[in-house]
Amino acid sequence: MTNSKELFHDLVSKVSLPESKEEIHSIIYLLLESQLGWDRTDIMSEKKVDLSPTYFDQFINRINKHEPVQYILGEAEFYGRKFTVNPSVLIPRPETELLIHEVITVAIKSPRILDVGTGSGCIAITLALEISNSKVIGIDISEGALKVAEENAIRNKANVDFKLKDILQPLSGIDNLDILVSNPPYVTESEKSTMKRNVVEHEPSIALFVSDEDPLLFYRAIARQGLVLLKRDGLLLTEINEMFGNETVNLLSALGYHSVEIVKDMDGKNRIVKAIR
Repeated sequence: MTNSKELFHDLVSKVSLPESKEEIHSIIYLLLESQLGWDRTDIMSEKKVDLSPTYFDQFINRINKHEPVQYILGEAEFYGRKFTVNPSVLIPRPETELLIHEVITVAIKSPRILDVGTGSGCIAITLALEISNSKVIGIDISEGALKVAEENAIRNKANVDFKLKDILQPLSGIDNLDILVSNPPYVTESEKSTMKRNVVEHEPSIALFVSDEDPLLFYRAIARQGLVLLKRDGLLLTEINEMFGNETVNLLSALGYHSVEIVKDMDGKNRIVKAIR
């Protein structure tokens, strides 16, 4: 292997996943950035390579077994920051950054914020860093997830209070919130068959799936908790299953929330529901 451009194309050719060319390119870009510190300009500039030809074999073998590259590398990017990830937590998605944008846009001064189902802590930590003088709490039912979240708070120098809590049970020690935010489990069990193996086989099911019999389970729980925990005129924002946008709006309205609306993402899909207590 003589240069970075050749290395890139050689690695791409070794990936056997049934993905688009663009997706495979993205995987190899992440791999080379993590291992060699190269960005796309470095790769295309034909930098000299001084590596064993077999150095990347271990990575390619795992990628070809449908293991997410973020788990292989141990990190993912979210809102311009790096977050540690492992199979205890979902991999942060770019589309969830819209949730951050919507919270920041509200511009509440020194808000008290609760992030339900915090996982890696990417939402809670990002809000703590992006909103001055905010007080952020992140809760999760998974001890493994909270361990990762706490590591990420240290890694990103953020002050977040993480707690082991179940949103389906009454939440003690939390009140007077300005904002309640969540990206809860919302993929129905029947949707599994349409999903990629790297998600279904590797990411935590507890953070992804909900029963077909009650797809709004977590939205109902979050909304009811919000009636107790949020201040009057407090804000509730949740990422949603695009198929249940109207049902989620109707649920919140029926519980007494007002100004309930759906926020669409860049692709025009129903992505977020926001409402006022």
